[in-house]
Amino acid sequence: MAELKFKEINEGFSPKEAIDEAKRCLNCKKPLCVTGCPIEHNIPGFLFEFSTGNVGNAMQIINEKSNLPAICGRVCPHEKQCEGHCILNKKDNPIRVGKLERFIADFDSEMGLIHEKLAPKTRGKVAVIGSGPAGLTVAGDLAREGFNVVIYESEQELGGVLMFGIPHYRLPKDIVKREIDKIAGLGVTFITNCMIGKDLTVDDMFDRGFDAVFIGTGTAVPKSLEIPGSHLIGVIQSSYFLRTVSLYNNKSLGKREVPVKTGDNVGIIGAGNVAMDAARTALRIGAKSVTVFYHKTEHDISALQTEYNEAVEEGVKFSWKTSLTELKGEKNKLKGATISVDGRLSDIELDVLLLAIGSRPANRIVSTTLGIDVSDTGYVVTKERPYGMTTRKGVFAGGDVVHMPQTVVLAMREAKNVAKGILQYVDAKKLLEE
Repeated sequence: MAELKFKEINEGFSPKEAIDEAKRCLNCKKPLCVTGCPIEHNIPGFLFEFSTGNVGNAMQIINEKSNLPAICGRVCPHEKQCEGHCILNKKDNPIRVGKLERFIADFDSEMGLIHEKLAPKTRGKVAVIGSGPAGLTVAGDLAREGFNVVIYESEQELGGVLMFGIPHYRLPKDIVKREIDKIAGLGVTFITNCMIGKDLTVDDMFDRGFDAVFIGTGTAVPKSLEIPGSHLIGVIQSSYFLRTVSLYNNKSLGKREVPVKTGDNVGIIGAGNVAMDAARTALRIGAKSVTVFYHKTEHDISALQTEYNEAVEEGVKFSWKTSLTELKGEKNKLKGATISVDGRLSDIELDVLLLAIGSRPANRIVSTTLGIDVSDTGYVVTKERPYGMTTRKGVFAGGDVVHMPQTVVLAMREAKNVAKGILQYVDAKKLLEE
């Protein structure tokens, strides 16, 4: 039953549907969809090739900008980006770019159409810390340019937030593994169960002959709740909950280890996409009720409208203009809360409270490496030239560890720019050495 609940909910196009949808593209002279895409995909280009049956050509155009098309096609906020800017959106019928990108990427993988000519790995050696969207993007781009790239991942499984932070019903994990296999096919090496800052330091990497190091570790330290009772058992970070469910779905963890139990009354603080993911996942794992508490209104949420609409359809409740003033428990276990709605206090039953109020970078790498400056809020400071380099020569950073947490595609856009900076730096370094 659990497997059915966690099956991917947004089904893809059939071949006929995909071709018909691609043919709808007007091939605008000034394509607004490209403007709306953070990585400036040549959307009209790959749609035209696909509409004429040239799937291989379409995939080659996609590969010029994206290393993770099957993932982006599923989880990017298309309604705010490419599809939201499509000229046909004025008639509320934009080209479904995301589903088409997904179809082309899935078809290409299933048929094994693309076999890229790999450049000799003689241009330089780069270490990448973290195998999330930023790390995979930097690795893929540099591998295509002839760099020997090694990715270091602290977890046993690769993928970072793609594997543990996005629910299975939105992004099946076999898709993540398949995209990572494609990166490996470019000649990238992966080393798992290696925590940088503990098992290995950045200085160790330079001693091993790496020309540059990229930090793409994301934001690993969640923010906490500061109200009476926040110490009680049952107050849990949404990121931890989503991780346990992902491990449960992969049969790496028993259901008893998942903090939300069948029949629980679950509350969630926050109204972003992580909150929606946590709420919908809690229902799937068997929660009796799930309520999102938000101190503003429905119009102020940062979650995508589609994510919110689907959460409502699935039975998630929302309590607007609501703050939690106190958490109450018995024998150190959460049992309820006092909430304030427009200034009126009331008590509710609560077995689990999931926090989705943001996170910040960990300092494990920075604290074990001399010369890397961070901002007052803990984010790594980087330069414009070469783009993405930290205050430590040869050490670069990108993605959420540099900026406030963002979407997968925004992390990829930043990572692509940093990859160019690394390329320029290593080329200049090699030239000076010669």
